[in-house]
Amino acid sequence: MVVFVCTDVFAQSVRVRGASRVEWERVGAGDSVLHITSLPVYIFNRKADLRRHQKMIRAVKKVYPLAVEAARRMENLDDTLSAMDRRKDRRQYTRAIEKALKEELSPVLFKMTRYEGRILLKLLDRQTDHTAYRIIQEFRSGFTAGFWQMIAKIFGNDLKMRYDPEGEDAMLEQIVRYYEAGLL
Repeated sequence: MVVFVCTDVFAQSVRVRGASRVEWERVGAGDSVLHITSLPVYIFNRKADLRRHQKMIRAVKKVYPLAVEAARRMENLDDTLSAMDRRKDRRQYTRAIEKALKEELSPVLFKMTRYEGRILLKLLDRQTDHTAYRIIQEFRSGFTAGFWQMIAKIFGNDLKMRYDPEGEDAMLEQIVRYYEAGLL
């Protein structure tokens, strides 16, 4: 933890990039203390662990913008579909959106590795709070979601995969935070 003592004028203009929490505490007449909690720094004893970490960084740089864009589009789609009254209109609209997305994203998705696809599924869950399986089930049907889950299982992925920032995905969460802060 790093502690700075400064005046209120300085306290208003300080920004800390890459910190998990920044708090100001008033300690007296016109003075404040800055408490910065930084993210953990990983030290690798083996080169294989370092390469795995670097591979995850490359994957996040490639797929994180896609996950953010997907979350934005899903929110817009929810708003549009909630305004439609008839089920037939909603169905036609979702099929048209799906067709447009396939044309736009197929070249990018076909160039992805399975590992990058796994990271994309986790980041999609992080951004939307829904697994890919649930998103497909919600916008298409349970049968379609089951079909794509079976295809994903054949290729070693799982559409029902959850994002766990405190457990197995702690390192991925740190990399995403660094990416969001512009440190990668």
